[in-house]
Amino acid sequence: MDDLPEKPAKQDPSDKPKESKPSSTSHGVSRRDFLKISGVSAAVPLMSQVSALALDDAPHVQGPGKVPVSLNVNGKILNAQLEPRVTLLDALRDQFELTGAKRVCDRGTCGACTVLMDNKAVYSCSVLAIDAQSAQIITVEGLGDPAHLHPIQQAFIDNDAQQCGFCTPGFVVATKAFLDQHPNPTPEQIKHGLGGNFCRCGTYAGMRAAILQAAKTKGA
Repeated sequence: MDDLPEKPAKQDPSDKPKESKPSSTSHGVSRRDFLKISGVSAAVPLMSQVSALALDDAPHVQGPGKVPVSLNVNGKILNAQLEPRVTLLDALRDQFELTGAKRVCDRGTCGACTVLMDNKAVYSCSVLAIDAQSAQIITVEGLGDPAHLHPIQQAFIDNDAQQCGFCTPGFVVATKAFLDQHPNPTPEQIKHGLGGNFCRCGTYAGMRAAILQAAKTKGA
């Protein structure tokens, strides 16, 4: 009888381990979920404002297909359908048949394509036509014609300031912008002022004489 196993003692129900309950608010939402919801709610208005600002500041994209372009050239409004990548030089020559500006280097170094934009000499091969719509553009054709030459054009003829003539339109237009800024230039000012235009024929002596003549004619 001594070998019979003893019966296990009954466990008091009060001795059972109590299960931990997640902390919660009065509405049954855990503290962690409450913080998540609060953070998202606070971020939504800020993200909406950022998105609205991004949309307001986003540039207006045009292209890649043709778009309407309107240019003020030599006092006339010229309209065309052009791709946004078309340069002012290509628009003038190919669309409007104003071939005075010449394509030589096509990278803004020789000055053969010089035109005036708001009375400032620019390389038209380096300006997009779509970006030139708000400017007043003057080409060599707008300075004068064979029946009524501009004093600068006449001075180039009188001083034999051209050989092949390919760079001459760019020099004439650049001279117009230069003399507008320096009506009584010195030889040194002429040398530096026309330094952005190259003549492969080397007719610089005649050009400098023509510029001095044009300055005197305009002054008179």
